Amino acid sequence: MDTVLFTQRVEIIESYGERRDCADQDIARFIHVCGFFPVPVPNIKEIAYDMFMQLKPAGIVLTGGNSLVKYGGDAPERDVVEQGLIQLCIGNGVPVYGFCRGMQVILDYFGCKLKEVQGHVAVRHKLEGSMGDTDVNSFHNQGCFQLKLPLVAEAWTDDGVIEAVTCKKYGILGTMWHPEREKVFRQEDIIRVQKLFKRGCN
Repeated sequence: MDTVLFTQRVEIIESYGERRDCADQDIARFIHVCGFFPVPVPNIKEIAYDMFMQLKPAGIVLTGGNSLVKYGGDAPERDVVEQGLIQLCIGNGVPVYGFCRGMQVILDYFGCKLKEVQGHVAVRHKLEGSMGDTDVNSFHNQGCFQLKLPLVAEAWTDDGVIEAVTCKKYGILGTMWHPEREKVFRQEDIIRVQKLFKRGCN
């Protein structure tokens, strides 16, 4: 079973003076259902990069939680780790899947601007685009309305927020919805991740 690394959110516990890395258990379950061995990555740059080089993953999953610092977030160490992992993936031919914040990191990496959006938190909405008519969950306060190459929009909502992007050149997929937050994981999400990461498997 090929390894897939996944990033974690930063929780700040002031009473203990701790910055904790954590992730919903369903993220690991989703990656495992897709047929890969899930391994969490700490928000420590040197260790995260060393794990990438040592484990030689079939793919990286950039997960949700924490806004980027430039949009009001408070986890600069996570921004550094995830931007660096994208660079490592591009340089080593490793596919990347980012959801919610993870897609926002991808957008930011390629110079795409985010804006505050309304009506996209704790709701479901329909998408238009190449992924067909589908209904997805939504938990984000920032969204993107215009892309820069090499990213291509694959899905969007009727208010113009881009909900899915791809970059075929580098094997990158981003979705604004959380695949792990479905009560039953959606088969189309599983198949998308399988196809993306098997591209990089030996």
